[in-house]
Amino acid sequence: MALDGAFLYALRQELSCLTGSRIEKIYQPSKEEIVISLRGTEGSKKLCISANPDNARVHITERPADNPQTPPMFCMLLRKRLGHGRLSGIRQDGLERIIFFDFETVNEMGDSVILTLICEIMGRFSNITLADGNNIIIDSIKRGSMSWSRNIVSGAEYIPPPRDDRLNFLVAGRDEISEKLKKFEGAELSKALVKTFEGISPLLAREWEFRAGGLGVRADSIPEKVFDGLIGAIDESRNILINGNCCFTAVSNLQGQLKDFSFTDILQYGELMNITHFDSASELLDFFYEERDRSARVKQRANDLFKMLVNMTERVSRRINIQRGELADCSEKEQYRLFGDLISANIYRLKKGDKVLKAENFYEENSPEITIKLDTSKTPSQNAQHYYSKYKKCVTAEKVLREQIDRGQEELQYLDSVFDSLTRAVSENDIIQLRLELCQQGYLRNTGVKTRPPKPLPPMEYRSSDGFLILVGRNNVQNDRLSLKIAEKHDIWLHTQTITGSHVIIVTEGKVPPDRTIEQAAVIAAVNSKGRDSDMVAVDYCNAGYVRKPSGAKPGKVIFTNYKTAFVRPDRELAENLKL
Repeated sequence: MALDGAFLYALRQELSCLTGSRIEKIYQPSKEEIVISLRGTEGSKKLCISANPDNARVHITERPADNPQTPPMFCMLLRKRLGHGRLSGIRQDGLERIIFFDFETVNEMGDSVILTLICEIMGRFSNITLADGNNIIIDSIKRGSMSWSRNIVSGAEYIPPPRDDRLNFLVAGRDEISEKLKKFEGAELSKALVKTFEGISPLLAREWEFRAGGLGVRADSIPEKVFDGLIGAIDESRNILINGNCCFTAVSNLQGQLKDFSFTDILQYGELMNITHFDSASELLDFFYEERDRSARVKQRANDLFKMLVNMTERVSRRINIQRGELADCSEKEQYRLFGDLISANIYRLKKGDKVLKAENFYEENSPEITIKLDTSKTPSQNAQHYYSKYKKCVTAEKVLREQIDRGQEELQYLDSVFDSLTRAVSENDIIQLRLELCQQGYLRNTGVKTRPPKPLPPMEYRSSDGFLILVGRNNVQNDRLSLKIAEKHDIWLHTQTITGSHVIIVTEGKVPPDRTIEQAAVIAAVNSKGRDSDMVAVDYCNAGYVRKPSGAKPGKVIFTNYKTAFVRPDRELAENLKL
């Protein structure tokens, strides 16, 4: 995934609306990112420029910019040198991943000068550099030695990265492309395309290959029909960029994880990926990186909870295994009672000091002889009481162990439900609510911080094709409230069978929902459960009036009667389309 030169070309066209705008404010929210607020004829807009190796980009953003209390040195330099300067031009050299912002400003002597903010979007070599009109570096957000033997320091001449001998597909001709591709003997067509053209990503190269029907074709032996299709695909992309008719597209997998983006529609994945279109390049980038940053933040904040839940699950599982072993030992309890009965029946034959008793077992057919070990230090009566005592201990232990194993199984199920909720958390608020729930259940310590926790988010809302509102709990505490407090007795309650998941309520308002609504609600329940990646999921449903909570049960644990079962295939796209 990368912001390639072709996408940057489309982005530069979009950013041209900023030309003539004046700088209002400059922020540096993080170590490698700056935000410049510009005001022009169309109002105020914020330009985000990032040199982060994983998120290098430049685009107009709608996100609020954090303004650190103490601005970093580079931010203060930009404020001093650019001040209230006017953006006079935006440039790009061919399809290189470098964009130049020229600002007309006034120096300390009061003279009008041009300063250039150079944004290199090149992965781990990304940088933001301020240079004067003579191409001399004033400063950069990353100082020191960079790649390609360049030294980015104040006072040095700015030297752009060396350019490979690649073609610009916006101007390259058919014969030129053909000769270039033939040099890559035995190479896959898509990989050869990346090495042939500057400014194209592997995604775009694979898309050209797919549209040309060149899957499996080698670059040095392209059939004429495939080559004609390739030239057609390249011409289509060229016309899209030059005429500004881009179709800004984000690609995500079926689990909703964002994978890539492009300025053209992506057809190569078919139904294996989800495709989302945006009205502008900036809107796409703002959404793409904000969503990815949010996912990373949520994952980072939830990391300690994941570890704690895994450790607790392993601990409880080990305890249950030990208890099951002890329970297996209790299976000999009837043998102990038998020994006590036979010793009591034959006590007249025994005396203190006897080592064994050989007696007929009259409890079995034909009364086979049985040998019972005796304690020589005990009397015959004490030996009988010893075996009776062991029998009683086994009976008591068996009862206690069964209760403990049942409680352990319930605890495992609860931890599994929290883990499932954590994997589906989409915001920091979700993480905080799960953390509070674990504190209330005694799994986490209360830090004692007096700050008020954020207000819990309401249940997730969906609308069926027949117009029925469908509510979905975000965590166990909300599941209890949704099923036992919010739902009316004639509403429909749904939950995945035998696997953890959210409680789902169809708000009927006294009406009878059609089968399609119940099926869609069942799909939503399957998607919001541990079985969301399964081929088929069983979902139980009944009237909410038949749902109740056992006394002392953990959050999210309910029992229900008079239910039916629907078998559905989890469909994330359907669930997303029905979400409000």
